[in-house]
Amino acid sequence: MSAEREFSQEQLRYLALLAKQFPTIQAASRQIIHLQALQELPKGCEHFISDVHGEYEAFLHVLNSCSGVVKEKLRDLFGTAMTRAELEELATVIYYPEEKLADLRKSGRDMDEWCAIAIHRLVELCRQVSSRYTRSRVRQALPPEHAYIIEELLQTHRGEADQRRYFETIIASIIDTGQADSFIAAICAVIKRLAVDRLHLVGDIFDRGPRADIILDSLLAHHSVDIQWGNHDILWMGAASGSRTLVATVLANSIHYNNLEVVETGYGISLRPLSVFANEVYKDCDVSRFAVKLTGDDAAKYTEKDKLLSARMHKAITVILFKLEGQKIMRHPSYGMEDRLLLDKIDYATSSVVIGGKRYHLEDCDFPTVDRADPYALTAEEDAVINQLTASFLHSEKLQRHVRFLYSKGSLYKIYNGNLLYHGCIPLTEDGEFLRFNIGGKERRGKEFLDYADAAARRAYYLPLDSKERQLGMDFLWFLWAGRNSPIFGRDRMTTFERRLIADESAWTEPKNPYYTLYNDPAICQAILREFGLTGRDSHIINGHMPVKAKKGESPVKCGGKLIVIDGGFCKAYQATSGIAGYTLTFNSQCLRIIAHQPFAGKERAVKENFDITSTGQVVENLEERMLVSGTDEGRRLQTQIADLRDLLDAYRAGAILEEHSQEE
Repeated sequence: MSAEREFSQEQLRYLALLAKQFPTIQAASRQIIHLQALQELPKGCEHFISDVHGEYEAFLHVLNSCSGVVKEKLRDLFGTAMTRAELEELATVIYYPEEKLADLRKSGRDMDEWCAIAIHRLVELCRQVSSRYTRSRVRQALPPEHAYIIEELLQTHRGEADQRRYFETIIASIIDTGQADSFIAAICAVIKRLAVDRLHLVGDIFDRGPRADIILDSLLAHHSVDIQWGNHDILWMGAASGSRTLVATVLANSIHYNNLEVVETGYGISLRPLSVFANEVYKDCDVSRFAVKLTGDDAAKYTEKDKLLSARMHKAITVILFKLEGQKIMRHPSYGMEDRLLLDKIDYATSSVVIGGKRYHLEDCDFPTVDRADPYALTAEEDAVINQLTASFLHSEKLQRHVRFLYSKGSLYKIYNGNLLYHGCIPLTEDGEFLRFNIGGKERRGKEFLDYADAAARRAYYLPLDSKERQLGMDFLWFLWAGRNSPIFGRDRMTTFERRLIADESAWTEPKNPYYTLYNDPAICQAILREFGLTGRDSHIINGHMPVKAKKGESPVKCGGKLIVIDGGFCKAYQATSGIAGYTLTFNSQCLRIIAHQPFAGKERAVKENFDITSTGQVVENLEERMLVSGTDEGRRLQTQIADLRDLLDAYRAGAILEEHSQEE
């Protein structure tokens, strides 16, 4: 076979490169054996989370608990050997080892005995979660300072007397040398890393909650993560790219929801230019419609002077925003959003505006910077302020690091192990056809439009700052954020103007794209999956963005399980609507399971009282056969590698590539 085989020059060039990594028949054969064995292991657990909206404590708790996977494995192992209180305590140690151990040491109990028992149990748990991986894969997950000891404990079989003494001596030495806390923290980190093989974050890390930057810091440290951009992520990506419009939007939203901690503390962006401008220009203006949303404890923290300044800042940046949005709409007729040009439609004599053929009274027409002859032109002062603020976003080192990460790990959609992941929607017409967009000089729809949008989003960040192509990309990021039927916005219009200036709430409606009705139809879901090349019966759509109104009986599982919505209320502002605090999803080798979470009481209570998020799991789909690595995307990649290595073996045996034996051999 190999002696008669012929190779093209292109094949030989590739095989010569592969031979540098596997220079002998023995080395190539050994790798084939290794890769074939890998394919027979069970598929790792995937964890899907969406719409965390800056709620870092709840997010980190769900991440640490792996949506209940850790506690479930504890119950499987120790359900009859531990009391419920002991199990809850050990789970908390795994979630927050440093904090919980410090709390336990204040309790007065015998910590040497406690640590010895805990280490025994943690090793057993670690052994279980590592069983689906090769020894080399587990070794890669071990922290260097404790790698040798953890590996020894995992490989020691305590059933034999000599090995049991060896095992017990290691644990006693860990405690005797004062390394117990450090070792427990290390093995807890390994357990959490191995419990979940892949994290999928299906959009909206930013806004509403206090510290999206803390969430992104944790994602930067995660061993395996991908992100599907949400509309709030695109907003911050655009601001970090230098879009003045999206900088103004970020600040208008953050001020309105009293959520400036992430801007000022998280990313070190000073709002002094805006506060000085607002206090000077809007000091004699009515700003009542721009009062900041304050809840509970927040309201008591601020003086009337503080509240007045915030309202002035909110109004100042919102007027700048209206002007910049208008400029974009006029610059891009292809967006089809001329009806959203409203500043020039204001009738100051009657304090009213006509929208959609209906006249609405305006509660506020006091706009000292709006030139009625040229309403979308910035004043010199406004131009200077927004330029200063945009420069701060461009020069925030931490924000830029986070946005580069979003670009490197993110996309508008992802196909992974037969599932289609996206945040918003696939825009549809009322008839269930893919909606056509004539943007960028060509008509596009479905997957083609999302691919175009993904590429345009990258141009906004990576092309030279002063280039026309980058400006077009930044404009398109704004379209993705607020444009009519954008795939990550999914609505006909964003009614910020109406909400700020009109009391009649009928003007505030933001009609959803037909997708959000039609996605209950199995034929529609199948058509979407086919559009993205997914025809298998086990394929699903994993969707975020629209909170599921669980308290009204709405189910996150649509189309008989073909589409699953995993947004449900991480953000506290949405929990009154949804009735819960979010959905997450897990997909292991045996089933797809959705988990509904109740609100999180906070890290402090979790540490002190072993308080966990109350969660309820529901199996969406049981797999007919346990899924092995061979049935995954990774398995297909391994099969390609095996085929290449077999070609290399043939080339060696045919003499087309020569082995390179070292002198030692």
